[in-house]
Amino acid sequence: MKLLDIGEVCERAGLRPSALRYYEDIGLISSVCRNGLRRQFAPEIIMQLALISMGKSAGFSLDEISGMFEDDGQPDLPRETLHQKADELDRQIVELKAMRNVVRHVADCPASTHMECSTFRRMIELAIRRDGTPKRTRRPKPDVQ
Repeated sequence: MKLLDIGEVCERAGLRPSALRYYEDIGLISSVCRNGLRRQFAPEIIMQLALISMGKSAGFSLDEISGMFEDDGQPDLPRETLHQKADELDRQIVELKAMRNVVRHVADCPASTHMECSTFRRMIELAIRRDGTPKRTRRPKPDVQ
């Protein structure tokens, strides 16, 4: 088995040596040995680093990611946790699409000022309610007979 020097791993994985050292310090990865002061890794580290990168991109913490590997570095991906994360990502996608639409509307709104735009004002009201601030309620109109 040909070992990979830390510099080669960094180049192939697109990471800095400090990231690899940190991952090793927290037990996320492990080097096989050292050649002088330079860490040496098994070739499988590239796949493991790719999975770590994917996990981070999906929003998993490093602690969560560390639980997705067996002691030998092989992936042990918990399907239920992955389903939960996929559901969370679906919710984020819906929210991001809504925010994109808001930004596009604000950018393209034909009103002379944004505060004159009824759509923009509705968006503000929705944002206020989402932040937990109570929505201003209208007073009921008195019955006139």
